[in-house]
Amino acid sequence: MIRILIACLLAVTVAGCAVSKRPQADQAEIVARSYQDPGPSTLTLYTMINTRTGSGAHTSLMIGASERVIFDPAGSFRADIVPVKDDVLYGITPAVERAYRSSHARETHYALVQTIEVSPQQAEVAYQLAKQSGPVAGAYCANSTSRILQQVPGFEQIDVTFFPVKLAEQFGQIPGVVTTEYREYDDADLQKGLAANNARLNQQAAGLSQ
Repeated sequence: MIRILIACLLAVTVAGCAVSKRPQADQAEIVARSYQDPGPSTLTLYTMINTRTGSGAHTSLMIGASERVIFDPAGSFRADIVPVKDDVLYGITPAVERAYRSSHARETHYALVQTIEVSPQQAEVAYQLAKQSGPVAGAYCANSTSRILQQVPGFEQIDVTFFPVKLAEQFGQIPGVVTTEYREYDDADLQKGLAANNARLNQQAAGLSQ
C-alpha cells in the first residue's frame, strides 16, 4: 500500500492530479452552460501518460448522459467558460473537449482516450455518482474514477486501483471500447497549455456572441 501511495504522489508532481483549487460555480451558471451531446450515451476514460516512462499521471472520465460532463478528480483543468462544481466540469461542448485533451497532451505526456457506448441508464448512473463524489483528494484520481465505474451496471468487474494505467488496462478489456491516442508536442509546462486553451475558448465564445 505504501508503494502505491508513493507512486501516486510522484504522479501528482508531473501531471495535474493534485488537490483542486478551482473556483466553484453556482447552479445558475451550470444550467446556463449545460450541453447535451446529440450522439449516443458514452463513457470516455482519459489517461494521461508520461511519454518517457509510460507511467500514468492522471485519470478522468467524460460522461455523456442527460448532459455531458467530465469528472476530473483532483484535476488541474480550468477555463473561464467551463463551470466547475467539486470535481465535475460542466458544459463539455466539442470545443471544450478538444481544449481539455489539448491542455494535457504535450511534449512530456499524451492522452490515452478510451470510449464505449452505453445505455442512457448506465450513463445517468455514472453522471449522478460523479456529482455525488464531492472534491477528491490529491493522488486519488484513478481510485475515485474506478470506484464510480465499478458501481455502473455492466462495469462491476472494474477493480478499484490507484494506478491510472492499471485502470486503463481494465477498461480496455471491456467489449466495445474504442481506444485512441492524442498527442501534441508543445511546451511541457501544463500551465501554458491551460492558458493557451482558455484563451482559445474565450476567443471562440466571443465570436459566437457577436
